[in-house]
Amino acid sequence: MGLKDREAIVRARSRSAAVGVALLCAAALGVSSATAVPTAPLPASATASDPGAEKRKVDAQIEKLREELEDSSAELSNAYIALQQTKAKLPAAQAALAEAESAALAADRANTLAAQELEAARASEAKAQAELDSTTKEVTAGRARVAQFAAQIYQEQGFGQLDMALSSTNPQQFADRIALVDTVMDVQGDTLDRLATEKASLTALEDHLSALRADSAAKKKRAEEALAAAESARDSAARAKADLDALAAQQASQAAEVESQIAADKVRLNDMRAEQSRLKAILVARAAEARRKAAAAAKAEAARRAAERKAGLAARPSTGGGSSDGEGGGYLSRPMTGRVSSEFGMRFHPIDRVWRLHAGRDYAAPCGTPVRAAAPGEIIMAGYAPGAGNRIVIDHGIVKGEHLATVYKHLEGYAQRSGKVSRGEVIGYEGSTGLSTGCHLHFETHQNGEPVDPRRWL
Repeated sequence: MGLKDREAIVRARSRSAAVGVALLCAAALGVSSATAVPTAPLPASATASDPGAEKRKVDAQIEKLREELEDSSAELSNAYIALQQTKAKLPAAQAALAEAESAALAADRANTLAAQELEAARASEAKAQAELDSTTKEVTAGRARVAQFAAQIYQEQGFGQLDMALSSTNPQQFADRIALVDTVMDVQGDTLDRLATEKASLTALEDHLSALRADSAAKKKRAEEALAAAESARDSAARAKADLDALAAQQASQAAEVESQIAADKVRLNDMRAEQSRLKAILVARAAEARRKAAAAAKAEAARRAAERKAGLAARPSTGGGSSDGEGGGYLSRPMTGRVSSEFGMRFHPIDRVWRLHAGRDYAAPCGTPVRAAAPGEIIMAGYAPGAGNRIVIDHGIVKGEHLATVYKHLEGYAQRSGKVSRGEVIGYEGSTGLSTGCHLHFETHQNGEPVDPRRWL
């Protein structure tokens, strides 16, 4: 197979791999438009120059995602984050595959070139060997001819011009024999000269052949190394392709899991909204009742004062229920220690791609941290509620002309379940029950049945 054929195959494999990854990614995200899982890719750690800094960056983004997914279940949050982490690895895996395939192509080229060089070196070696064999035969034949000539001279006991002359019978024969002797001697000299030249050529050819053999051995070694490098590069490319395929398959599986959890969370959210509506109706009814009682009490107090004035009695100071301020300058006190991890307000949900009201303030601390009543009041609800998990609702009555209630969600357990409580009294312990992604307290304030920013009252 030629180099161009190999390059064509590698390019075809690269295109096939790219198409395969694209199809798998599309399959992984192939959901309906109403529930499509959006992408919020985390950075690929493989591209980071400082792995520690990159990990901190990714951890921060994951924490932000968890906060944005607060109204989701831990199962959905974990599945979605796992999907994003897998997506973040895909670019690096694709780059690794492209690099490995490029290295494999270069190694194949080097292997082809080394094989061609080795083939040429062996051809040169064979040609030199043939020339050496031919020259050796010629030298051997020349030596034989010289030996035969010397033996003949020895047997004939010399072959000088004087012997030739003395054995002549006439002048013409004498002249012919002298010419023959010169010719024989010239041929003998030429033979010896050619033999010496052929011997020198033989020595040169032997040296040349030795050099060619050394060159062939070196090129054979390079060819073996190039072949090993090509095989190793192809193995690396195969592993990179397998890693990418595994990531793509994992992404498809995780996307399916996210879809499954989205469907489950929709049911939970519907239950939670129904519970919120029920709580609102209860608080609105209690607000109306509290206002009715406050109006009746005010009317009775006004009538009492009028009667006292009519009777000429001094008006007594009112003992009506004023309220003390909270520790922060407002009416409510901070419900627990720990940092504020999320404030009241609209928040964009990364999965549903809609804005939702985060109806409270989140406090993050280890599970089991005591949760305290933010103001005096009466526990009117304590139990498990959809979405809220373990929850306590305290009615604080009419405060500054408004009906005020506080809600404490995701508790690990209860210290109080009913009755009157005082400011700062421990009522429960922080946890992560209900739609929660980690240990925290979700603290809400309801004013006349509507959730408001707790900072208004703290």
